[in-house]
Amino acid sequence: MITLNETIEVPRSVEACFRYVADFRTTAEWDATVIEARKVTEGAIGEGSQFSLLCKAGPAKISLSYTLEEFTPWQCLVLVGKSRWFTVKDVITFEPVGNGTTRIEYTAHFTYHYGMESLARRNERGLIKMGKASLRGLAKALADDNPLPVSLPDTERKDARLISALRCFTRHGYLRGQKRWHPLSSDMTDKHVVITGASSGLGFATAMSLLEAGADLTLVIRDEAKVAWMQDSLERATGRRARAVEIADLSLLAEVQTLCKKLQAKARPIDVLINNAGALFNEYAKTDEGLERSVALLLLSPWKLTELLHPLMAGRTETTRVINVVSGGMYTQKLKLNRLIMGADDYNGSVAYARAKRALTVLTELWAEDWAQDNIVVNSMHPGWADTPGVQSALPGFRRLTQRILRSAEEGADTIVWLARAREAGLISGKFFLDREPRTTHLRKATRESSEERAQLRYWLESTYEALALDHLP
Repeated sequence: MITLNETIEVPRSVEACFRYVADFRTTAEWDATVIEARKVTEGAIGEGSQFSLLCKAGPAKISLSYTLEEFTPWQCLVLVGKSRWFTVKDVITFEPVGNGTTRIEYTAHFTYHYGMESLARRNERGLIKMGKASLRGLAKALADDNPLPVSLPDTERKDARLISALRCFTRHGYLRGQKRWHPLSSDMTDKHVVITGASSGLGFATAMSLLEAGADLTLVIRDEAKVAWMQDSLERATGRRARAVEIADLSLLAEVQTLCKKLQAKARPIDVLINNAGALFNEYAKTDEGLERSVALLLLSPWKLTELLHPLMAGRTETTRVINVVSGGMYTQKLKLNRLIMGADDYNGSVAYARAKRALTVLTELWAEDWAQDNIVVNSMHPGWADTPGVQSALPGFRRLTQRILRSAEEGADTIVWLARAREAGLISGKFFLDREPRTTHLRKATRESSEERAQLRYWLESTYEALALDHLP
């Protein structure tokens, strides 16, 4: 048997350290030998949870199956990993040492098979060096002191050409970005997050990740019949349920108002608001309130929802975050207020969708300027080309052509989760993100809006809403 033992002290609470390390998927963030780590059992992480790791061993790759055999909150974790060549028992203890600092002792006992111990003994110095590097990585991850996100020169070069920019929307772009990411160890325990459009696709994937990170969720969905299925699915996957589910058809401004009154009556401050609800409508139709439904759902709804919930977000000690989910499709359109509402004769679903998302991107920048003094950061993001139910139903032809390069919903949702969780994401506002990196909002000069058009956007929203209120709203 070969034993490695290392101790670190980190400036984090013992609870935050324990939660981060117990989710053994995080090893891919701090252990350079781990290529990939995933959880293979459902439910909350605890005794019996299993993880699958793919690790580097020189030029070779080794698969390890880990089982969490002891789970004593805030004190001790014991994991046993098995591969063809060896078994490793990891004993990790946690001890608060004052001033918010935690001491972590990590001991790994290796037992080798098929006569491999003599070879391991010859490489014991390398194993010890590997263990020290891994614990340095863990200390760095738990320090949660990542730099501010910036657009890298390579990304700016890609955004300068349409074809290379579009390639970043694919799963290839996601994997490219992933190689540069910093660890995400920020704890979401007791943070109140409101997510719209949470019953499937990006919203559901976001809800699942944030539940695992400890957040308390208020989920807004349109179909009451999906509540039980959604809650059961979240609990089966994470061991937790959303604290509240609100039913609202967000294409109707009256229901947006009713939803906000409910949330205001509860008077629970909001730490993160994620405006995710959306759909691409191929056929022209108006809502029951008389608005073309794309602009109602994708622009007027998040605008009014965010404005009405502003009092629950403003003036907090910790920064509040608003995240607007937009689309790479907006790159094709310019903000022109007189073309935001399309008629039956000239309607095109993809164009209507892209124009609304372009306007929401501009609104993100305006909110960021106006609400900085309220300690609210506002950012937008787009998920790339993700294989969600919305894409499957609204763009079947596009999906057939691109299916092999589409991202999963979880990959598409990653930047939403990062914007909601990461410490550094709370220090930047008014940006447009893809794969945790600020990106240009224009790929072509022809789509740049005038300063006059930007200044008039709020007036357009307010006047459109007022006209609607006179005719349809109570």
